[in-house]
Amino acid sequence: MDKITNYYKLFGIDDSDIKKLLDKALSKGGDYADIFFEHSISNNLLLQDGEVNSIGSHIDYGVGIRVVAKEKTGYAYSEKTNLKDMLVAANNAAQIASDNSNILSAPSSINILNKGEDKVNNFYPIYSPWETHSVSEKIEYVKELGDLILSKDEKVIKAIVRLSDSNTKVLFFNSLGECFYDERPMASLIATCIMADQGHTENYTASKSFRQGFEFISHDMIQELAQTAVEGCKFLFTAKQPTGGEMPVVMSSGSSGILLHEAIGHSFEADFNRKKTSIFSDKFGTQICMKGINIVDDATIPYNRGSINFDDEGIRGQKTYMVRDGVLTSYLHDRISANFYNVKPTGNGRRESFRYAPLPRMRATYMENGTAHEEDLIKDIKQGIYVDSFSNGQVQIGAGDFTFFVKTGYMIENGKLTQPIKDANIIGNGPQALADITAVANNSYVDNGTWTCGKGQYVPVSCGMPSVSIKKLIVGGIN
Repeated sequence: MDKITNYYKLFGIDDSDIKKLLDKALSKGGDYADIFFEHSISNNLLLQDGEVNSIGSHIDYGVGIRVVAKEKTGYAYSEKTNLKDMLVAANNAAQIASDNSNILSAPSSINILNKGEDKVNNFYPIYSPWETHSVSEKIEYVKELGDLILSKDEKVIKAIVRLSDSNTKVLFFNSLGECFYDERPMASLIATCIMADQGHTENYTASKSFRQGFEFISHDMIQELAQTAVEGCKFLFTAKQPTGGEMPVVMSSGSSGILLHEAIGHSFEADFNRKKTSIFSDKFGTQICMKGINIVDDATIPYNRGSINFDDEGIRGQKTYMVRDGVLTSYLHDRISANFYNVKPTGNGRRESFRYAPLPRMRATYMENGTAHEEDLIKDIKQGIYVDSFSNGQVQIGAGDFTFFVKTGYMIENGKLTQPIKDANIIGNGPQALADITAVANNSYVDNGTWTCGKGQYVPVSCGMPSVSIKKLIVGGIN
């Protein structure tokens, strides 16, 4: 049976239903309409106190219908996919975006964008579906990880392990006659180590997340997560809060990319620039940082948490250079912003589920390699800090001002890493911090943790960067 037929059966629809829905969506006028079907199964296990004591499973199902008419967008959804309920949603979306000056009709034919591509152009093929494996198989791996954490150090008093897996099937149609279907797996394994020493308690969490089936989980991954969680927790017992002040900062490679994502990446999303709320809205085509810096938002990394074969508007996943050689060369576009700027969409139209209209959102955001070595970045600093990991932060998109909480790092004194540090704030301005990068190392990698981005709705993302040296930031610590 043709794979598209299985999707039609899953949602209980046929071509005539799609035509009726698009005709209804466009009946009050509009420039464009689309229909987004979604079926998602998610499962999770939680281990505490040496036993798996929480197991859950959830099914989500429905359809979202959008109408775009000039600057207005109408959106409505239904948790049922019978024609009657879907027509009500289509009519509601049409009423919201009502524009009687331009009444279109549904296309006469449908072009399936990925027909015959089930084994090619797929960034996350599933080799061992989660649904073919029992709960007991999952528990075996979860208990192994929990036991390993407890065995690694006598100071460990508790291990918490979470395993989640999901499989989401989506089917999409629009008034341009385009259709795509996609199967989107996701798996996450999270390990938290809690240690106590002389009445003092610390905790550290390590995680991995990929778009994969059951092949995601392995004994090697369990060893890596256990080691990272325990060593990270031990580090915190030796770390101290640093002395505060304005100073040079070296950001480590990998997870420091969260600063790139939050303090800079959001400001490149085209809706903020279209509305003139981003500080970069008048910087297109200008030099915003030193030559040699390239910043990318990428949907094409195999199995990456942020990768997508198609975005939620039917645009193929692609690699987008936001900054090339220090020059701002592209915003991150959905269909609406691309039409406003008269450019092609970049495949960044994403949504949390069928209940939400798509927005310009990041995927895997990272900075490409420079030519320096990390040790040279450190040697050049007399007094500063080296930031290894963040735990959370806040950003003002308009001004670009940010505050991030440093989980772990080191003092830099006379070109060497010295005292381990923790519990510090890094305060600065995203565009200024980008402009103040003085050196970029050659050790870039994308961190594969459980990164999730919020923008009124949540989507999975990833981030990364090489080590970079920033001329000055405010470090909040002991005064």
